[in-house]
Amino acid sequence: MGKIALVFSGQGAQYPGMGKELCENSAAAKAVFDMADGVRPGTSKQCFEGTAEELSVTVNTQPCVFAVDLAAARAVLKKGIKPDCAAGFSLGEIAAVAFSGMLSDEEAFKLVCKRGELMDKAAKENPGAMLAVMKLPAGKIEEICSKFESTYPVNYNSPAQTVVATKEENVDALIDAFSDVKGRAKRLAVSGAFHSPFMADAADGLYEYMQGVSFGEPELPVYSNYTAQPYEGDFKQLIKAQVENPVRWQTIVENMAADGVDTIIEVGVGKTLTGLIKRINSDIKAVKVENLSDLESLEV
Repeated sequence: MGKIALVFSGQGAQYPGMGKELCENSAAAKAVFDMADGVRPGTSKQCFEGTAEELSVTVNTQPCVFAVDLAAARAVLKKGIKPDCAAGFSLGEIAAVAFSGMLSDEEAFKLVCKRGELMDKAAKENPGAMLAVMKLPAGKIEEICSKFESTYPVNYNSPAQTVVATKEENVDALIDAFSDVKGRAKRLAVSGAFHSPFMADAADGLYEYMQGVSFGEPELPVYSNYTAQPYEGDFKQLIKAQVENPVRWQTIVENMAADGVDTIIEVGVGKTLTGLIKRINSDIKAVKVENLSDLESLEV
């Protein structure tokens, strides 16, 4: 049997009630929610009882999704499944950092709270939009983006999907440009142009905050969104760079497979990553754990 990877969900998949079943049925998961409530009172209540609108606000989304992600991972670990490596999509990377032991749960949770605050502020001060582009290769999408001011590919999700960030005034023309070459673009319901130069102030602010944070060595490899390789070198710089640069998800999954991973468990909210993994490499067994039923039926 090959290696097992855990991957941690990102922003966008959140929904009311997320994590409640795991918290009620797994002591390991409950411990994560208790930690989150100790640092940021009301986090678990927000996850379990918050409205979709409340959960979509970045300063709420990021700590809540982090808590559900890490709680699900700890429940999987308690079941006796020991992953060989990990990665997270966007904010999910911070949950992977905590899982790996680079930071304590509390330090990682404080970091993701600060990240949410800074990205929310940057999105309001430097407004932008994001589009998911389908049916076009990444190279063609890059070519079209280069013809528009302040327009960047920001999530290389799979061979069939790349997400682009741009200025509000470019949206309609950009959608038309992709359509003209037989592509399809759909606007995403997000509050900012994440993983792009629109987030430069947030990245700088997060790097400044991290000067007061001490990182340890990971207990298992964690693949960086920025490099698509396991963390090495300046961990703070990698976390900073991730905020203002593309998420290279397709390359991460390809590199995991090259390193011997044949099973990937998505922990946390939704099944977005599971779907992307299957489109990137259909030979990888990809499953999700976000509720009690998933946890009980998990076999690898």
